[in-house]
Amino acid sequence: MLLYMIRHGETDQNKEKRLQGRSDIELNAYGRELAQITAGALQKVAFDRIYTSPLKRAKETAYILKGDRQIPIIIEKRIQEISFGEYEGHCYKKENYDIPDPDFNFFFTAPEKYRPAPSGESFEAIIARTGAFLKELVSNPDLQDQTVLLSTHGCALKALLANITHCPLSDFWGTGVYKNCGVAIVEIQNGKMRLLEDGKLYYPLP
Repeated sequence: MLLYMIRHGETDQNKEKRLQGRSDIELNAYGRELAQITAGALQKVAFDRIYTSPLKRAKETAYILKGDRQIPIIIEKRIQEISFGEYEGHCYKKENYDIPDPDFNFFFTAPEKYRPAPSGESFEAIIARTGAFLKELVSNPDLQDQTVLLSTHGCALKALLANITHCPLSDFWGTGVYKNCGVAIVEIQNGKMRLLEDGKLYYPLP
């Protein structure tokens, strides 16, 4: 199996550096442009099926990448974004920071010290749910020779990768969150997973 995993295109809340989490925000015009460019670069990839987070920004990215392929798009809640609970919509940009917890930046800088907001989700929880989905995917005999696309989110994608690399929580972010429409490509053979591309972009950075 070849597994492509993409972070959705840009949204206005991405641009404003707000915590989106489960907030159902659609792509902005630039986000759609990034998805279209990425779709063009991957148009010759013979995807057999697509799994997408139920959130609008991931679904729209999935449909743009699907193009005119006659393949199923399957909604999968286990690859939706981490929940920030009561902090969703708050800004983490330094000059406009308004998150009630002064230690929230551990989310980015020291994941092992992060404590979720009330009704929020922990790193351990998102790693567990994405891992359960990945295990199910890898063990599905119908998918062994297929090429599969996952349309997901920044933290959820890193959680999927954490299940592949088995990194310690302190190294969860690695080289950082993927940019919008960043792609990971994973080769899966006999249950073993190998990362071929890590955060690949198909568009030039501004």
